[in-house]
Amino acid sequence: MDTIAALLLWSLAHGPLWLARFYIRILDLAIPRLRRTAMRNLELAYPEKSPAERKTIAGEVFRSLARLIWTFARFPQINRQNVHDWIRYEGLENYQAAKQAGHGVLFATAHFGNWELSAFAHALMTEPMHIMIRPLDNPRIDQLVEQRRQLSGNHLIGKWDSARAVLRALQKNEAVGILIDQNTSLEEGTFVDFFGTPASANTAFAKIAARTGAAVIPGFAIWSNDEQKYILHFYPPLPMSGDAADDTRRLHSFLEGVIRQHPGQWLWIHRRWKTRPPGQPPLY
Repeated sequence: MDTIAALLLWSLAHGPLWLARFYIRILDLAIPRLRRTAMRNLELAYPEKSPAERKTIAGEVFRSLARLIWTFARFPQINRQNVHDWIRYEGLENYQAAKQAGHGVLFATAHFGNWELSAFAHALMTEPMHIMIRPLDNPRIDQLVEQRRQLSGNHLIGKWDSARAVLRALQKNEAVGILIDQNTSLEEGTFVDFFGTPASANTAFAKIAARTGAAVIPGFAIWSNDEQKYILHFYPPLPMSGDAADDTRRLHSFLEGVIRQHPGQWLWIHRRWKTRPPGQPPLY
């Protein structure tokens, strides 16, 4: 499997974008539950839209994934000299001001746009950062992916050392990127309104922000059809109250607003509403 993954990455690194679209189409056909999940999620999130409209958004999701894997395969070719051909900033001043405050920066990001390129490019355009990751099940493929993620100088934080490593980075006034949009268990999360349906969201991000006083900046690399490149948006810091549940709701409300602007770029194939409040039936 790791040899196949390496060959696929090599072919994408040297092939056109349509090849990535072809691979993603094969994935779509081979694992039909991905599209079924996307359509179910879109039904929950956009009950006012027609099935045809939801199908169009689902198609955009797979095209967005094709752009992501094609770009990821080309990380060894992206450097300080050509990175601006792939991506540019909007709102860098928000990050710079947060750094000057001296308490570190927590990037609240998501499986939206090109989450792999956002951190990779930021290291080349400004400075390296820390990325919290969940290791892949296949250790050899995981090693392949981790090597690429670190090519621009970024530091990876594994799940088992996450809290200590994040705190150390923030104490040194460094930046940490954390994906906040995944489903979590009843024990680790709180329920937030997300597209009109209760979603279980991890409160650890909000708790770390409250403990450290780090600036919380939503950041996403969003594809622009007009410019044919990504725009790395750094939004103004979100104020944190210290109430973990309330702050988690605020983060997801902001995330929902951004996704609604570009619905085809969020990872709708993830079973985001899998964990249900006690007594409620499953949605999948």
